Amino acid sequence: MTAAPETVRPSPVQSETVRPSPVQSGTGQSRTGQSGTGQSGTLEALQAELSRLDRVVVAFSGGADSAFLARVANDTLGADRVLCATAVSPSLAPEEEADCRALAAEWGLRWIGVPTAELDDPAYVANGADRCAHCKTALMDVLEPLALGEGATVVLGVNLDDLGDHRPGQEAAAGRGARFPLVDAAFTKDDVRHRSRELGLRTWDKPAAACLASRLPYGTPVTIGTLRSVARAESGLRRLGFSDLRVRHHGDVARIEVPEASLAAVVERRAAVVEAVRDAGYAFVALDLEGFRSGSLNRVLAGTGGVGAHRGSPVAHEGAAGRLRGNVSAETSPGAVR
Repeated sequence: MTAAPETVRPSPVQSETVRPSPVQSGTGQSRTGQSGTGQSGTLEALQAELSRLDRVVVAFSGGADSAFLARVANDTLGADRVLCATAVSPSLAPEEEADCRALAAEWGLRWIGVPTAELDDPAYVANGADRCAHCKTALMDVLEPLALGEGATVVLGVNLDDLGDHRPGQEAAAGRGARFPLVDAAFTKDDVRHRSRELGLRTWDKPAAACLASRLPYGTPVTIGTLRSVARAESGLRRLGFSDLRVRHHGDVARIEVPEASLAAVVERRAAVVEAVRDAGYAFVALDLEGFRSGSLNRVLAGTGGVGAHRGSPVAHEGAAGRLRGNVSAETSPGAVR
């Protein structure tokens, strides 16, 4: 049975945290002066999108995008009209679940953790190129009842830059009635980080943290044991001070990705790095000399005309955004969750 949502209030220990001021409208100018598509997301546009939806259930992973969306929604609509739900499963790193709860306490969000059952789906476990679609299906399976009970719409923290990569989960969620307010308000990742920093949100520079299943090459079955090994390896490396990283699972081999600027530091601390990763169950430890690349395992899909053909293309962004908007119109789509 799903636990009742709670409005998490700051504890006495957290009372010294500097609270961001309520969202104020701005100019929409990104750090680079423009977004990747020549547009720039504004708080006014995002607030308008959220106000039109009236009540929302935010898929809250605690990353920069969903945290920004949750905070702006909470300040725009009020906690009684915003429920932040975190999908809890073995594919979520333990640190991320803890941070979601901490953010809810700091910001006074109405928050709930809900278990998802993607590992019960053989199609998800098979880890094909459509794995994310099955994951988002499992997510919507638990968020839809919450949204119906709230009289709300499910919203995800997808931004314009996300539309240029292989992410079939977006269309799966849109087909179930989810909305992407950041896309509708023309927010890029840079816009999200810039606005978050302006608002004093500590998530403004938080490294991206995709689900742990994304560390497995397509075709490698997703198991609880493998996800735990990846989680333990990454947790061990974070304790060593490496915050922006991925541990890619290749059987007995763990391939470490860190930003190019951190490659030398990994080599300098190689004994501790090797120990941390081997403690997670890997026999061999490799350092990827190309450095960290989000979605690097999607490279194998480039030959199909998928990832390589779409990444970073403004035309692809516009086309994908149009398809998603067409799928998720709350006013015209009978599948929209309200």
